[in-house]
Amino acid sequence: MSVNSAERAGELEVVLVKAGRTKIRYRSELVADDGNHLTVRAAWAGDGVRDFGFVRFEPGDVFTEHYWRDRWYAVKEVRAGDGTLKGWYCDVTRPAVLDGAELVVEDLDLDLWRSADGTDVLRLDEDEFAESGLAERDPEAATAAVAALDELEQRARTREGLTALLS
Repeated sequence: MSVNSAERAGELEVVLVKAGRTKIRYRSELVADDGNHLTVRAAWAGDGVRDFGFVRFEPGDVFTEHYWRDRWYAVKEVRAGDGTLKGWYCDVTRPAVLDGAELVVEDLDLDLWRSADGTDVLRLDEDEFAESGLAERDPEAATAAVAALDELEQRARTREGLTALLS
């Protein structure tokens, strides 16, 4: 069976890389892999509570995460431990790479949040992106990253929101 096979099952370790260094790694359950779109499920992997002001990620939260091998973003559906939908957190990334049992994703700083009810759509970390120097180091990647954030925002502002991407 190939590394990118849709028949893979079991556990994957998600490795989030930022500026060439591993930012976080955590275990996840592989839900689906059609050869391009991978879906994994994982518990909140952070230490304690992370309060962003517009949402709190906390122990017990469950993330259903969608990654693509040909898209410059990841979409994460966030639910509280009781199943209540909190919203969608989107990371702008390079396309995901599955390497054995590791799903490696390079974070490009830009993020987007869409609340469960769709009333809040927030572009995040544009200042970090500007300070990262990506536009100077890799202008093509920077252009792709901004286009990905624009696409996510456009989709998030529709009635269907981000769910149309996930099927």
